[in-house]
This record gives sequence, structure tokens and C-alpha cells, in this order.
Amino acid sequence: MTPMLHRSVLSLALLLSLAACQRNQEAEAATAKAAPAQQATHQLNSELGEVRVTEIASGLEHPWAVALLPDGGFLVTERAGRLRRIGADGAISAPIAGVPAVWAEGQGGLLDVVLSPDFASSQRIYLSYAEPGDDGSAGTAVASATLGDAALADVKVIYQQQPKLVGPNHFGSRLAFDKQGHIFITQGERQQRMASQELDKLQGKLVRLNLDGSVPEDNPFVGRQDARPEIWSYGHRNMQSLAVDPRTGTVWEAEHGPRGGDEINLPQPGKNYGWPLITHGIDYSGLKISEAEGKEKPGLESPYHVWEKSPALSGMAFYTGHAGSPWNDSLFLGALADGSLIRLSLDGDKIVKEERLLKQLDWRIRDVRVSGDGKVYVLTDESEGKLLRLEPPAGK
Repeated sequence: MTPMLHRSVLSLALLLSLAACQRNQEAEAATAKAAPAQQATHQLNSELGEVRVTEIASGLEHPWAVALLPDGGFLVTERAGRLRRIGADGAISAPIAGVPAVWAEGQGGLLDVVLSPDFASSQRIYLSYAEPGDDGSAGTAVASATLGDAALADVKVIYQQQPKLVGPNHFGSRLAFDKQGHIFITQGERQQRMASQELDKLQGKLVRLNLDGSVPEDNPFVGRQDARPEIWSYGHRNMQSLAVDPRTGTVWEAEHGPRGGDEINLPQPGKNYGWPLITHGIDYSGLKISEAEGKEKPGLESPYHVWEKSPALSGMAFYTGHAGSPWNDSLFLGALADGSLIRLSLDGDKIVKEERLLKQLDWRIRDVRVSGDGKVYVLTDESEGKLLRLEPPAGK
């Protein structure tokens, strides 16, 4: 080999090595997150006093749900299909491996994450997500898995919405447990309006299952040939809020209306909550949803609480058991379009007052959770989404 050719080969090898190094760095940058920066804080006024807001972590790509870990850390889903750990110091992990295949288009993606009631001993978690099907179709699904340091193990799909449909919107989906060993799953009607009324389809239904995915024997439609046995209640539009009141065990859900008409329901077994036969909203075109449309109708359940102008409701969490806090006996809901955190004051089950927090920051609020020490944790739905901690006003 001539000296000139030798130098050319070395130069080419060096260029290839540099290119490979750059590709590796780019791949690492796409998956790993940097060490936490100094956490920014905001002091915001509210009706009950000053609220301290701390930005625990940022740089999350459209995060959808947060679960609070016993060690003070967090699990966060990103809609694109990534599950991450966040340390109490705000350090964000690379994506946790083993997440099921996710259909991440439109409103679909990796959605809710919750810890199993026996998480302390089992390390089990539950994920809801848009599951891909044939020919571009998708449907809401739920899987359970064992959480490891860097990967999920023993992944089991316990629920699949049927039939799968083509379209990018209205997947729901939130998860909550009662104290009788059941998991509730909210879903959307996938913009197939009348599917909410059809009991042989799972779109637009609140589903109740045992924790292993089997159907409880006392579900309201068990034994009916014309109905899916998983169904708890029906006639829902797009449920993106769900929580069980720790004081009473009552299930609360909230759902998006069309143009107006976001609503809260306390769903009872076998009952019909009306969509699209009754609604307080109108179509985005400005027209009625249907000629038969009204705000109420015999045999259909009217909303427990309704917003004529849609705040675009998201995550939901009860704040109870903190007698010294001015926020005690409240229900929190995220609001996407309104850019706020809604706090509803409760007297028993009765909603007596509404306050909107975080309006000054104008961030889309996707999820909210309450910790055992009375702090409130919030996710913002942005391309550079944040995990926030809110400390309530000082008690009187």
C-alpha cells in the first residue's frame, strides 16, 4: 500500500468512527435525560393564601400520567410510548424497557400508569395505552407488569377494547381501584358516537374487571347475550378523569363534552349516561349533535356536575384526610384548554365551590395526584412538559 493510499484509508476510518460516535451520541440524547437542573419555584396567590409551586423536572415530551412511588420518586408516561422514572431530585431516567407496543398517533399513545394496591410487596404496575391492530386500527388496552430498575417483567395484557377501530381520537383512559379487588378502566367512544349506546361494543364504556383481567360475577351485564360482561356503565363520550373517593368508595369520573358540556358522573352499575342522546354541548361545527338531542331525557342519567364551557378535563384526584389543610375535602381536576388546575370544594358528595389554580402560568394540565403528606403533583402537557409540586396554603 502506498503512503498516500494508507493515509486515505486512515482518514476514511477516522471519519467513519467520528460518524458512528455522533450517531451514538444522538441516540443517547434521544433516550437519556440529563442530571436535574436547579428546580424553579413560583409563589402564586389563591383564594385561600399563597401556593408554592416547584418545578421538579422538565423536558418531558407530552407526559400523560404520573404515579407516586413509595421512595419519593415518580413514574411518568410520555404519550410517544416511553415510561420513565423521575427521582425525588428531578433526575429523569432513560426509558424503561418492556412497555407493550403502543399506537402513538393523534390522541393515542401510552396513557395512564398506576401502582397495584399491593405494590409494596409485588412491585406490580398497570398501564393503559392505545394498542395497534390490523390495517391501521387501534383500541384502548391495559397491561400489568412487574417494575424493575430499568425494565418491565412479566407483562400481561389484561384488557383489550373491541372492536378495534380506525381513527386517531378518544381513547380515554384512566385507571382506578376500589377496595374490593377491582380495577375500573375509562375509555372513549373513538368518535363513533352511537357505539357508546351499543352494549356489544366496548367503546364509550366504563369497564370493571378483577385485577387479573377476569370479569367479576356481579358485573351488571354478566349473562346477557347481547352485552359485553366487562361493562359497568355506558353512554360515555371520552373519559379522561377517574378517581375513587377514599371517604366513601364512590367512583367519580369526568369526561369531555363536544363543544361545551364537560361533565362529572358518579357511575352506577348498568346505567346509561346518555351520550350522544343527551348532552350540554354542541358539535364543533356549531350544529346539534342529533335532532333528538336535549340536555335530559327519561331513562338517561343527567350529569352530576356540568361545565357549559369546556375546560377540557384531564386527571382527577381527591384531597382528603388532611384536616389541618385548607384544601381538605377537595377534588382536583386538570384542565387542558383552560390551562389550570380546578379545585372543587366538597361537602360530602356535594360540590359547593370551584377555584382555578395555576392560571397565571397558563400550562395545559394533564394529570394530578395527591401524596400522603398533602402535596399535590401535576403534569403539564407540552413538548417540554413539566412535573410540578404544589404546597397548599398554610392552615389557619
